[in-house]
Amino acid sequence: MTTLRTPRLTLRRWREDDVAPMAAINADPEVMRWVGDGSVHDRARTEAGIAAWEREWEERGVGPFAVEDRGSGRLAGMAGLSVPAFLPEILPAVEIGWRFGRPYWGRGLATEAARAVLDFALRDRGLARVVGVHAVGNAASAAIMRKLGMRPERETTHPAYGLPLCVHVIETRCS
Repeated sequence: MTTLRTPRLTLRRWREDDVAPMAAINADPEVMRWVGDGSVHDRARTEAGIAAWEREWEERGVGPFAVEDRGSGRLAGMAGLSVPAFLPEILPAVEIGWRFGRPYWGRGLATEAARAVLDFALRDRGLARVVGVHAVGNAASAAIMRKLGMRPERETTHPAYGLPLCVHVIETRCS
């Protein structure tokens, strides 16, 4: 089991007791505003999503982590890696992403988690290239990507929803 620790967070694999708090995060329209088509996810969709994330871990050796606040022991959200199959024009690629409940916004926690994930991707998994994809207008995610040292690579459109997207990249060596 892969576990990452930062000063304020524990990033770990998913457990059954994570479903309810992640479902509450996914039910918040403000949290989900920039995710996919912007619709909220119910408990069943959250449970299916967590199961898919765990399959990614088993099949690819990477996936989204459950992010736990070390101070309270509560689930704060998720951060991790996935293959952005929804955007075939940038494949092969591994994408970094995150989603936190609103009580955890504005404290630098998403950046802290994302830095740990990026270090894991580049050092532990030996990836030479990691992408970040955000909806145009999502200034918070764009700012985190810049803090990670990622640079904008291209603008594109979400093939299913027609929404404008910005793809950022960080590379550790020439390709």
